[in-house]
Amino acid sequence: MCPHSPPCPSADHSDRDAAQVSAHRPEQGWSLLCNGVLRFEDTGELLPDGQVIAPCRAPAPGPVIAA
Repeated sequence: MCPHSPPCPSADHSDRDAAQVSAHRPEQGWSLLCNGVLRFEDTGELLPDGQVIAPCRAPAPGPVIAA
């Protein structure tokens, strides 16, 4: 259970990434959030139920066209 007030969003909530960090290992590239979500620095996530959330991959920026 989350000890914060107000409580952090649960792992199944759409804004689960707003939960506070309870453990941070930058040398390994991950953070454990208060709600049990394991967040990786590439934006991928592992939820407490074992579900994998793929990293967000933005398309490469296109050429800049001057007007």
